Amino acid sequence: MRWWTSAAAGVLALAATAASGTSGAGQSASQTLPSPVVRDAPVVGDALVGDAGPSGGGRTTGTAGRLPLHGITVVVDPGHQLGNARHPRQISRQVPAGGFTKPCNTTGTATSGGYPEATFAFRVSRRLRAQLERLGARVVLSRYRNSYALWGPCVDERGRLGNRMGADVKVSVHGDGSTSGRPGFHVIAPTDRAPWTSDIYRPSRRLAYAIKRGLLAARFPVAGYVAGGDGIDFRSDLATLNLSNIPTVLVECGNLRSRHDAAVMTSRHGQYRYAHALARGIRAFLRLGH
Repeated sequence: MRWWTSAAAGVLALAATAASGTSGAGQSASQTLPSPVVRDAPVVGDALVGDAGPSGGGRTTGTAGRLPLHGITVVVDPGHQLGNARHPRQISRQVPAGGFTKPCNTTGTATSGGYPEATFAFRVSRRLRAQLERLGARVVLSRYRNSYALWGPCVDERGRLGNRMGADVKVSVHGDGSTSGRPGFHVIAPTDRAPWTSDIYRPSRRLAYAIKRGLLAARFPVAGYVAGGDGIDFRSDLATLNLSNIPTVLVECGNLRSRHDAAVMTSRHGQYRYAHALARGIRAFLRLGH
């Protein structure tokens, strides 16, 4: 039994007192398929120039055992892939999504100036990975490159990533594309749906509230245009949530179609703030769970 399945009801009550977008969810690491198609896939052990690949777990000094997340494995899933739009046949292929099928992936959204969601998600995820590693965690990304030459990985692969490796938590990083133009974040957790997510519903709910508190502490606004305006949404149509066996959420960090959010989300400082807020939420969830 995982630690999160036996969390006390009091923790759930505490989380509940704290206080749906248009983008899809996808995956990646890296492998080469018959030319000219190149797919990004979450293959552990993919080392790239300038990227160490999946981390072995924070620092390797004698102090590692005293780091707060030592022994913890976190999966970070940067949404989409920069080249998805160039591979419509591949990303439109139907894949399992938790009792039904969905397209392998989507192109994601962009700012009015053309800054892609895939790039935002990738850069925040890389920064999040670095922060979690400094806390001692082992971090696995669903993709290790952001390139127009690549597509995928598919949402079913992203959903299952972390299951076999015994990861403790998974967070998918996205940006919304609401045409309302209104700013704000919202966190999406799975519904209580047997046999797919009934086992992870409660811990995922706690994770969603922990992430929400982290974003609020960083002074990011809650999206008022979706899910009742409280920043928490529950959905049963996302493969990245439905196929997970570990606590998981999908975070729409902000609305890329909002002028206010776009200015923050495309800046290096803003991306660092998002990464810091997500790391804070993840750490709080793990601390409560233990």
